[in-house]
Amino acid sequence: MISDKEKKIIRELAKKWIDAANLPVMNERKRQWKAMNDLKAERPMILIETWYIQDYINHDEIICSDPFLHNIEKSLRWVIRHVQEIGDDIVVEPYFRLPWEVGQTDYGMPVELISGHLDNVETTGFTYNFPVQTPDDIKKIQYIPRKIDRAKTKSEESMLMDIMGDILPVKAGGNDPFHFDSGFRPWVGNNFFGLTWDVIKLLGNNKLLLWVYDKPDAIHDLMSHLEDIKIKQFNWMIEEKLLELNTDNQFAGAGRYGYVSDLPRPDYNGTVRTQDLWGWAESQETGPPIISPEMFCEFFLPHISVLSKMFGLIYYGCCEGLHDRWEYIIKEIPNIRAVSISGWSDFQKMADFLGKGFVYSRKPIPAYISGKSPNWDLLKKDLYSTIKAASDINLEFIFRDIYTIEGDRPRLKKWVEMAKSALNI
Repeated sequence: MISDKEKKIIRELAKKWIDAANLPVMNERKRQWKAMNDLKAERPMILIETWYIQDYINHDEIICSDPFLHNIEKSLRWVIRHVQEIGDDIVVEPYFRLPWEVGQTDYGMPVELISGHLDNVETTGFTYNFPVQTPDDIKKIQYIPRKIDRAKTKSEESMLMDIMGDILPVKAGGNDPFHFDSGFRPWVGNNFFGLTWDVIKLLGNNKLLLWVYDKPDAIHDLMSHLEDIKIKQFNWMIEEKLLELNTDNQFAGAGRYGYVSDLPRPDYNGTVRTQDLWGWAESQETGPPIISPEMFCEFFLPHISVLSKMFGLIYYGCCEGLHDRWEYIIKEIPNIRAVSISGWSDFQKMADFLGKGFVYSRKPIPAYISGKSPNWDLLKKDLYSTIKAASDINLEFIFRDIYTIEGDRPRLKKWVEMAKSALNI
């Protein structure tokens, strides 16, 4: 049974959420994000991803004891705190999105995540059991459809509507943009096809580096298998009507928004297809200097290209450097609209390559702001190096992969203010 106290808490937070969503600045930000993705940027946009920061919402702040409402309360508080404290270009929509309850599967073989420990304390590091030990094991890889629990999702939606629907509408489906303690399923809504991420989980980095030389046919075989599985996965999502337009504040790439004029496609009739969506492609596991551009083009890019062409627009990249292979990538994936520029990329070369024909999606180096104390000199250097290279093109800052800030939340706002001052915003 849900207590009156829990209902009251959720309703109070829902009111704060809708108040934030109704701020005039939200419509202005939507317009400016759309201008960015339309390649007509009015100014640089700034967004800090807080979902993975440990203890951004402390456990003792959560009052609801019901497991489901515990996560809802945490998500509501998370967004409200972000709006109140950081001052970036976050957009809050006037609804709460509840993701489908979808079961997880493996590849017909167990892929086990092994958490890292240091002095008996669990860390953010992890590894896998790497079940593909020989080329013959690749034959065991198979597509296993996931199962969706519509009844459970609809029951949860009905519960939330009863509690707060008169204040904050609830929408079932699409991406889960909130850091729930459980059920975080970015693959459902992100349209993310990290083929080489799957390679690492199955094969491991050591065998990847050796087999491109010693067993190239096995790598080709593995990539073909994984491409086929991803296609079947997306087709299953289409058949199950799980796809939702990601042209709002759902993630359309690595922690960014998808507001854009070119999606859905002109022939869209209300049934969402992959060509109506943003897709996110990357291959950070094969970035320089791990895999050469030539090997990347031989083994990996053709398969990434096949999946990319299923989508309307592509956000390309994550943490990998792209300056030594960009010209190959854009030839194979012409529907790229935005490009991740990590600290491993040559900022100036990428600015010269992209010009005003793409979004220059800059990812500041998270190590500089993480840990016990930020390194403001390096943060400033990182910021001004970007401005020098790309201030006059379609520039956005997406600050991701910040995990620990030692409870020092004001440092996030300080960085935003430093960036706005440098950019004359």
